[in-house]
Amino acid sequence: MKPIKILLLSLVAIILTIVLALFVLPEKITNPVLGATPKDWNHATFWYEPWGKSGVHKGIDIFGKKNTHVVAPVNGVVVFSGELKRGGKVVAILGPKWRVHYVAHLNSYSVSEGDIVKLNENIGLLGNTGNAADKPPHVHYSIVSLFPLPWLATSESQGWKRMFYINPHTKLISQ
Repeated sequence: MKPIKILLLSLVAIILTIVLALFVLPEKITNPVLGATPKDWNHATFWYEPWGKSGVHKGIDIFGKKNTHVVAPVNGVVVFSGELKRGGKVVAILGPKWRVHYVAHLNSYSVSEGDIVKLNENIGLLGNTGNAADKPPHVHYSIVSLFPLPWLATSESQGWKRMFYINPHTKLISQ
């Protein structure tokens, strides 16, 4: 075989190994708001409707004192850190099982795209930026699957989108 072909096949094998490894890695999750307990969020707000311009609330809001440390809820790679109109200061982490863990409304963030973060590593401070400016400090926490989970879809409003969203409340209380 030609060296280029061998190199390409090796590269494809490495990429497939990484892709598959991310599916089988265990997904250990922790609460992103340091010291928060289930008493600090409303368990029924995941997929609550009506919810502002998005129509449906696709995560949970974890309340706390402004500038409380916000930590990485999983081991992973930071795929976004920056500002969004509704989310304010945001960090998104790609973790095991090809799931993106999204935290929004931070007062500040201390990580950048490409950073590798470990479970419980500080990534920012709790705040009320974006469309939470007039609300008590909190973090909006969503878990988004990059691959559809069709068994989660429902016939409710925007129910087809549920196959991409995992209820953070359920994940946090099962840990």
